[in-house]
This record gives sequence, C-alpha cells and structure tokens, in this order.
Amino acid sequence: MMRSLYSGVSGLKVHQTKMDVIGNNISNVNTVGFKASQVNFSDILYQTSSNASGPNANTGKAGTNAKQIGLGSSVAEITTTVAVSGGSQRTDNALDIMIEGDQFFIVNNGVNNYFTRAGAFKVDAAGVLCNSSGCKVMGWQVDPNDASQCVADTVSELRVMAPDTQFVEPEPTRNEYMSGNIDYKDTQLTTETGKTTTMSFYDNLGQSYMAVMKIVQSADATNAYKVSITDILDAKGQSIFVNRKEEDDGSITYEASQITSFIFGAEGDEYSADVDEDGNVNIAMEGVDLIFNASTGKFSQVGADEGGKSLHFMVQADPSPFTMIDVDFSAMTMYASSGSSSFTCNRGALEDGSGAGKPKGNMTGISVDTSGRIYGSYDNGDTKLLCQIAVASFANPAGLEAVGNNMFATTMNSGDFNGIGEDVSVSGGKMNTGVLEMSNVDLSSEFTQMITTQRGFQANSRIITVSDTLLEELINLKR
Repeated sequence: MMRSLYSGVSGLKVHQTKMDVIGNNISNVNTVGFKASQVNFSDILYQTSSNASGPNANTGKAGTNAKQIGLGSSVAEITTTVAVSGGSQRTDNALDIMIEGDQFFIVNNGVNNYFTRAGAFKVDAAGVLCNSSGCKVMGWQVDPNDASQCVADTVSELRVMAPDTQFVEPEPTRNEYMSGNIDYKDTQLTTETGKTTTMSFYDNLGQSYMAVMKIVQSADATNAYKVSITDILDAKGQSIFVNRKEEDDGSITYEASQITSFIFGAEGDEYSADVDEDGNVNIAMEGVDLIFNASTGKFSQVGADEGGKSLHFMVQADPSPFTMIDVDFSAMTMYASSGSSSFTCNRGALEDGSGAGKPKGNMTGISVDTSGRIYGSYDNGDTKLLCQIAVASFANPAGLEAVGNNMFATTMNSGDFNGIGEDVSVSGGKMNTGVLEMSNVDLSSEFTQMITTQRGFQANSRIITVSDTLLEELINLKR
C-alpha cells in the first residue's frame, strides 16, 4: 500500500519539473536566440517478488515471467533543442546578425569563451564588438601580408572602431585618360585660347589639384593639334605657382611660390612658370603634338614618337608629394560633330580605371557580409576589411550547458572548442545582417504539453488519494 503512495509522489515531482520547463519555455517565447527545452521521463527501480523461470522438460512445467512492481518515475533528461533554428525578425540594424546553419557565435566574458545564437551586437566605448551582456565577440584579425584576407588563428576580440580604422590613407593619381571628340571645323580651336579642359589629380597627401589643359589646332594641318598646360590650381582654385599676400594696408601682392615647374610630354620635358606682379601665370610652351588619322578620324599619336599613346605629367617640388601621371589620349577621335568639339580628362586608367587616386577617407559606417567579414565604409568611396567573426560548431550541440544570458558552455558530452573556430561558410552556413534569430519555442506544442502535464499531475494525485482511502479502510477493520 505504501509503494503506490510513493509512486504517486514521484509522479507529482516529475510532472512538476516538466511544468517548470514548460513555464520557462513560454516565458522566453520572445527572447532573442532562446532555445526551448523538453523533459523526458523514465521508470525507476523495480521490486522483484518472483524471478522468471524457464520451462522444465522433466516435470512438464511451463516457464513463468518475473513478478516486478515498479516504484515510480524519474526525470531521465532535460534536453535543449539547440539544433532547431528559431524564426527570423528583421531589424535593419547592421550589427544584428543571424546565423543560417548549426554554428554558434563565440563570445568571451574576460575569462572564458562561451557560445550563443543571439546575434544582437553593438560596439562599446573601446570600439570592440560585444553583446548586451558585456561579452566580447571573438573572431580573426586581418592578415598583415594581405589586407583582403583574415588569418584563421586563435580567436581574439574584434575592435572594429580602432584609431587606425577610422580613416584610410590617400592614394596619389597615377593614370588619366582623355576622351571625347574634336571637330576640325570648330573655329574655337583655331584661336589662341583654343579649347580647355581640366585634369584633376591627387598627390601623396590626398590634396586635390587641377591642371588646366588647352588644345589648339596646328597651323600645319587640320588633323594636327597642340596640347599644353596653362596653369595648375589647388583645391581653392588658386594657382600653385603664386603666393598671394595681404599687406597691412589692405593691398594684395603676388610673388612666385616655391613650386616653379612641371613635367609634361612623352619624353618628360620640363616647363617653368613665370609670375608677374599682378599674379598672372605665364608658361612658355609651344605644346605637344596630338595627331589624328586624316582619313578615318581615329587617334594616331601624341608626342613625337609614332604611335605614342600617352604623355607624362608631374609637378616638380622639393620635397615632392607629387607622383608621375600617365595621361592616355588614345580614346579621342576627330569625327564631324556640327563644328563643335567636346572632350574631357578622366582620372584612372582607360582599361580598368586603376590609378585614379583618392583623398583621405573618414569612416562613415560598417557592414558585415555573409561570411562574417566586417568592412568599414569611408567617405572617399573606399571599403576596408577590418576583421572577421568566427563561429564554432559541435558534434553534439544538445550537450552544451546553458549558463544564462543566451549563452552556452562546453561540457564533456558536447565536444571541445579548439580555440580557433571556423568560417561560417565552411559548413554551408551564412550570416544575414539586419536580422535576428528569435526563440524556437512552439507555443502550440507547449500548450499541448501543458495540458498533458496537468492531466498527468492530476492522475498522480488521484493515486495518493485512492491509496489513502484504502489505508483508511484497513484501519477501519478494527472498529
């Protein structure tokens, strides 16, 4: 009689435990990255009143089964459904990241590495990527020998807002190309002023300049022209050959600057600039030959060399922040266009736009690609690889131990973390930005289990009630 009482008590305990787990699941239905748990029961020790016996051929007696009385139930395991992904919630925040796959983010609390599926990250005051619990997101750093790759090494904190990532260095202009069309019937080309265009370029410091380039028609032939530089201006539109000085009485005086010459031509010919007292710049140069095919109108050559395609240009200074620039003229044509000419100078190489140069760039934002690589975006149009988020995978993710704050720790049954991690794409996964993984709690399943748990608890309480009634009848035998 007492055994049924204790069996009922054990049933109440296990169903109460299951209800506790269900309650925790439902309370975290909207927790980012939460993984639901489920409870499995098992029966426990049996009391054997009679062992099993086999059939006896000598006596003709048949075999009998053992007589066993169970002593109740217990909790066999509480498993976490780590492998089941939750739904996705769009946030449009660049640092909200969802893993599509079975891997985990690696975070560190300053002492130990932990693992999480909750990708709601932010940047702290030190510029380090972290989660809301103050744990740092771990990953890999940029390869010092290849700025386009990260080194898969022991994971470390990801400092995405370091002082050296707030800007990118400027690049000098190394290539330019002329494009457009010249019509030999354009009367403006026959005047002394000709037609002008500007050639913009950057020096090693990221300072911008414009060389004023003039094209005039040669007196010898309609298919021959002269290209010359008339001035070079800084970002404020002032000539770099002139120093402008305001006197105490308010008058303005002009004098030659320390920059007095430049190189322009196929052979690297050098030209000097003279400055008069009114600040006017005079550059004595006849110009470099630009010749087209008179029969087809296609480009023929620039400079004295037959078939030459480009000229060299560089400002002379000591010390010099300037770089030699190759100016390609091969894209120009000489077709009829109603007596009007239009041409322009473009930064970058004609073939691929390389060597255009750029100013210093200041960071304007960061982005994360599907492989977890974090890039900085800069106001000069540049992007720079900053670091990469590494992930961890386990042979038995259900064996991880939940430690709170949506984090898990390794156990003897989950498998170890090797300290390096892996690229999320190695196992076919990817990272989606602007999206968070929500809880994988299924409310319909939880409510169904709540009903069966309630009935199980109720049935076990009836075992105790009925057993008590039987004991009462036994006691009443003496009355």
